[in-house]
Amino acid sequence: MASSAPRTRAAAALRMKQIALDNQGRTIRRLRAQLATERRGLATTKKELEDTQVALEASHKVIAGLTEIGLSMSKKIEKMKVKKQLAEANHVECHQKFQARIHEAEDSMQAQHLIIEALVEEKDSLLQTIQGLQEANNAPAPFDGEWEEEPEEQPEEEEIEDIPLGEGEIDDE
Repeated sequence: MASSAPRTRAAAALRMKQIALDNQGRTIRRLRAQLATERRGLATTKKELEDTQVALEASHKVIAGLTEIGLSMSKKIEKMKVKKQLAEANHVECHQKFQARIHEAEDSMQAQHLIIEALVEEKDSLLQTIQGLQEANNAPAPFDGEWEEEPEEQPEEEEIEDIPLGEGEIDDE
């Protein structure tokens, strides 16, 4: 029995080593499977990151484009504001020029009216002088019966209203 004991121990030791190797083999297979799963997960994550990077770059391009459009529109708006201010200033200037012309025309009409009144008075005075001379010379009055003095007409002054600034339109005809 003594000789079989070492064999049994050696067989048991071999058996234990075989079990340990089998366990290690299963552990290695399990770890390889986990590694493969992790690699697939990492590959998926890498693909998602690349897709996210592409989307992010596209978003940056869109944002840059929108920013450029916004800046361009801001410049156009500023130009439009300047043009509007110039148009308003031109409108005010034209309005003031037209008002000045209207006032000049009114003044001219008043001056012409005064001249006409003076001429009518001078005509009356001349007629009286002529009649006085004819009476002094005993000459027949050429205007008796034929001359009919028309009533002096007061021309209706057409008042041209001041057009309030900002109302009405300028019509170049």
